[in-house]
Amino acid sequence: MTRRAPVKDINEDDLVIGTPKKAAAGLEAVVVALDRGIAQAGVGRTARALLRLNQRNGTDCPGCAWPESTGHRKTAEFCENGAKAVAEENTLRTVGAEFWAEHSLADLADKTEYWLGNQGRISQPVVVRPGDSHYSPIAWEDAFALIGEKIRATTPDRTVFYTSGRTANETAFLYQLFARSIGTNNLPDCSNMCHESSGSALNPTIGIGKGTVSLDDIHVAELILVVGQNPGTNHPRMLSALADCKANGGKIVAVNPLPEAGLFNFKDPQTPTGLVGHGVPLADEYLQIKVGGDLALFQALGHLLLEEEARVPGSVVDQEFIDANTDGIEAYRAARAEIDWVETEKATGLSRLEISVVAKMLAASNATIICWALGLTQQPHSVNTLKEIINLLLLQGNFGKPGAGACPVRGHSNVQGDRTMGVWEKPKEAMLAALDAEFGIVSPREHGLDSVNTVEAFENDDVDVFVSMGGNFALACSDTDALEAAMQRVGLTVHISTKPNRSHVMHGVTSLILPTLGRTDTDDKHPAGRQVLSVEDSMSMVHSTQGRLAPVSEHLLAEPVIVARMARATLGDDHPVDWKEMAEDYDVIRDHIARVLPGFDDFNKRLRDKNGFVLPNPPRDTRSFATDIGRARFTVSPLEYLTPPPGHLILQTMRSHDQYNTTFYGLDDRYRGIKDGRRVILIHADDVTELGFADRDLVDVISTFGGQERRADKFRLVVYPTPRGCAAAYFPEANQLMHRELVARESNTPGYKAMSVRFIPHEDRLPVLS
Repeated sequence: MTRRAPVKDINEDDLVIGTPKKAAAGLEAVVVALDRGIAQAGVGRTARALLRLNQRNGTDCPGCAWPESTGHRKTAEFCENGAKAVAEENTLRTVGAEFWAEHSLADLADKTEYWLGNQGRISQPVVVRPGDSHYSPIAWEDAFALIGEKIRATTPDRTVFYTSGRTANETAFLYQLFARSIGTNNLPDCSNMCHESSGSALNPTIGIGKGTVSLDDIHVAELILVVGQNPGTNHPRMLSALADCKANGGKIVAVNPLPEAGLFNFKDPQTPTGLVGHGVPLADEYLQIKVGGDLALFQALGHLLLEEEARVPGSVVDQEFIDANTDGIEAYRAARAEIDWVETEKATGLSRLEISVVAKMLAASNATIICWALGLTQQPHSVNTLKEIINLLLLQGNFGKPGAGACPVRGHSNVQGDRTMGVWEKPKEAMLAALDAEFGIVSPREHGLDSVNTVEAFENDDVDVFVSMGGNFALACSDTDALEAAMQRVGLTVHISTKPNRSHVMHGVTSLILPTLGRTDTDDKHPAGRQVLSVEDSMSMVHSTQGRLAPVSEHLLAEPVIVARMARATLGDDHPVDWKEMAEDYDVIRDHIARVLPGFDDFNKRLRDKNGFVLPNPPRDTRSFATDIGRARFTVSPLEYLTPPPGHLILQTMRSHDQYNTTFYGLDDRYRGIKDGRRVILIHADDVTELGFADRDLVDVISTFGGQERRADKFRLVVYPTPRGCAAAYFPEANQLMHRELVARESNTPGYKAMSVRFIPHEDRLPVLS
């Protein structure tokens, strides 16, 4: 039975501001999760999907990349937002020919992402040709022929292949192989916009761009720092792991500009106390740091640890580990010998006493994990900030022992796996050589475009064909207005998608939307029978994922099949790569992967183990560091923090609790007490007064960078317990304010946590008549 989509769109006048919550999850999370699922797909289909979610031989959650236990798994092995993600994919609402005929492109351009995403699953391929006012159906064969024609008509450097972290390993491997067979490394992905800074900091310091802990390490850590991260909304299953850590005697320090509910108390809905009791207190200490002040904090902690070591030699520093495994300790000691506490307190917004309390906790811990997410990765000095984290961990030997290590918490479910599979604009020679030997091709060596470079290429009219494997590029990137205008000048845009989104509306001169199977859908239209895919979680565990629900349309194709058919239509059947064979049997793809990528030996056999397998991780496994010098590096960075111009605040973007990346599940950010509206600016009460405004005033927001301004109109100021001088707004509404040039050095990650903004009173402005 097809279910009707909601007709009503967001009305910001309906905004409701309540009291922020002090605990995450609980009974309300269960009720909301079930309600969303039933509204989208009914009771039976929702139950079948959720009971398979994150189970062995089941479906990997299409939400976050938090790992599953290798031991006993609960019947409900998912969180509220995972259930929402499944409900979105599992919906019985469909978008077919009637929808596209009813809604012109001009009409859809006025709809919000919330309305577009709620219309349902795209049920057949559609096309817009030059001059068309509507999308209309197209046969699959004709769509692939059109793609091949357009790619062959341009040069490889003017073709771009974007991907989101939803893409499974097998798809990602085929996708990068297709791009390199054409002759381009233009492979931007969502990692460029989130954890690229992590890889840029970790690779030169510890020799691997991934985290170095397991889920078991989280459970047995003596101390965990959760920094620049909101697990209650973005990684809710992490709360269970943190609760286990507390039950085992561990301590937790939360470092975040906003006092998020999930940092303080977890009501586990699968326990009686979680449903009706007070829950589990999480953070033993909370540091409400200024946005961008983390580098100063970690430098101060390093200074205090070295100071304590000098007072009581052998009490803090693991000198044996340092001597055996690291380089640069003397320069680091010299740099941290002195500290300017006045400047440090100004940078962090924290007192010397607050920082000293956490330093004592670090000094007393024999096993420390530092977790972080986008709060640290999206500022100009992000890479140096993360290198300071590595300094702290190296100082106490927190690698290669239980309960210790670095833990960048990835977002989208397979963003780490996509990178492992070769979706990267800067591939290493070893991988390219292995690809060439395996497939008889000649991969390009010149580095390609990342996401920010792609935005620039769009604006400079340097892109002729843009293929997007999932994702919502137009809405996820900076310089929104300029990007959307530029995307509409591209010759061909191809979107491999499950549901309508903004990028489909801001389309190229010719545009295709190719509907694909989702993670929960059965993939059984193959000569070899039902297929299974694989993913890699945040902690380097590779495991299978297999959908078990009937697709909502017979016209959907699996992502590997779409990639293979695009490749055949472009390169011809005499190309040396066996595209058809791989599309028919994914075991063939995995056999190729096993011969190309280190750590994937016997891929097919090991994938069928009940828990999958863990990829090699030298810092964790053997306390070895595969840097260019064969040792881990201490580094020295100057003190740096964000200083807005007079009359400005530092603005960070954030997600609501009813949101995943650019997908809006609903309009209830209940942990922050905000409902039925999204164009808000969270701001400290004293800043509102000092800037000459009042709580709930409507303002237009102007950002300043490099002598240029960007503007976003009609936001409502909401007094909230933020640090002085800092403010917060939802992503992607605030992306209009992001200058393309505001990026993290070294990683080129957009500075979504570093915008300098000011406000002017909002006045309704009449349109300019031409």
